[in-house]
Order: sequence, then C-alpha cells, then structure tokens
Amino acid sequence: MIILAATPIGNLGDASRRLVEALGEATVIAAEDTRTTQRLLSALGIANRPRLIALHDHNEKERAPELVELARSQDVLVLSDAGMPTVSDPGYGLVAAAAAAGVDVTAIPGPSAVVTALAVSGLPTDRFTFEGFVPRKAGERATALRALAAEPRTMVFFEAPSRAGGTLADMAAAFGSDRRAAVCRELTKLHEEVARGPLADLVAWAAEGVRGELVIVVEGAAAREVPFDDAVAQVLQLVAGGSRLKAAAAEVSSLTGHSSRELYQAALSARG
Repeated sequence: MIILAATPIGNLGDASRRLVEALGEATVIAAEDTRTTQRLLSALGIANRPRLIALHDHNEKERAPELVELARSQDVLVLSDAGMPTVSDPGYGLVAAAAAAGVDVTAIPGPSAVVTALAVSGLPTDRFTFEGFVPRKAGERATALRALAAEPRTMVFFEAPSRAGGTLADMAAAFGSDRRAAVCRELTKLHEEVARGPLADLVAWAAEGVRGELVIVVEGAAAREVPFDDAVAQVLQLVAGGSRLKAAAAEVSSLTGHSSRELYQAALSARG
C-alpha cells in the first residue's frame, strides 16, 4: 500500500513511535527531498537504508504510475520535508493515482503546521479554511485576498518570510486593518514565536523583516447585517448564475447569518 507519513515540522521529539518503526522497516521511501530523508534517518538513529525515490512537484506526474505499481507488491512510505504529504506538499497526485488504480492508501498521522498554528493563534477554531500559499505576484495576490474578504471561517495561510510584509499589507487592505490575525513563526523550534494582533499592528511588526518558516492565521469576517429580503435576492442571483438552490442558500447563510433553511424556502417560494 501507499503510506503517507507525517514528519516533524521542527522538533525531532515529535516523531511518533509509528513513524520511527515505519522508517526502520521501510524498503522503499518516496521522498520530497532524499537528502532531507537521509538526515532524518540519521537524526533519529535509524540504521535502515531503504531505497529512496525522489517524489516532488516537478516529477510527481511521471513517477506516480511507477510508485502505484510498486505498491501492489510492497509498502511505499511517502514523506515530505516536514508535516503531512499532500498538504501544500507533493503526494496528492500519487494518492489520486493509487485510488484510481485500487491500491490502498493509509496515513501515519503526526505534526501539521496548519493545525498547530490554528491551535496557538487565539482565533476561533470551530470552523477554518486552509488557503495554502497566496500568489507571488502582487496583483494576483491582492485579487485572491479580496475574494476572501467575506469568508466567515478562520483562514490559514503559508507564506515565505521574504514576502510576509507585503502579504500582511495586502491582507490589511483586503480584510481591513483591524481584522485580528496571528503570525506563527518557527513552530515547535527553538525560536518559536507567535505575534498576535490587528493586521495593522502585524504589518508594523514585519516591517524590519521576518525570518523562519511562517504560518499566517486570519480571523474570519463577521456576518454582515443584511436584510432577509436582500439575502433571498442574493440566493436567487446565485441560482440564476448556475448554482443549485440548496448550495446557494447555504453560501448566503454563511455570509449573512440568516437561516439556510429559511432562505431556501423563501427563494423556493419566490421562484414559484
């Protein structure tokens, strides 16, 4: 089978017993960076030296069929450089190919920068969305963030330290300078830091430069006070654009706070 294994995002002490056992028994490891995997084996004191196959963004499409066939006869352990494979890391294409071919896929759970940042952010955790890396180009980034301005769930982003200041400024412009956020830096590492506050304050905090691995967590938008009739009109507009009525009612409900069921019934009556 294909085994997706989460590796430490910083502190080696977070390596689970299952991960250590799997590394010690593996005959084949598909790794985002084989050098990183070799260092991990050495750091954990694992003497096993399995066959290492590079699996990264540039070769995953070509490598996936080979690995799927290999997994029919033996376990293939899949590692990214840190955290869980497939989450802003290689692995999704391989899992999709394995599922289509009827090859079993399982996971060894473990560290995740997304969930760790969310947990320590001090922002609501009951509902959240992971947005990965925002676009690198300023114009595309600003457009992508504006599209998320009304998102009611807590949002989690990855970002490179060199772009942190610009991204935080664009977030302040798109979401409002008073929107609460947290920048989580070097999670689980020696110099771990969580900077919390309104986006305007975090823009100033990042002005002198930021170093280390980053996760940015941003508070979701507050439900807007939209009259019920206007909310029904929004549902009907989405339906006219091709959305299913139930999905449109749910989307408008999440943005306005009105009951999805009541919006559905009102829109159904209006259409009738």
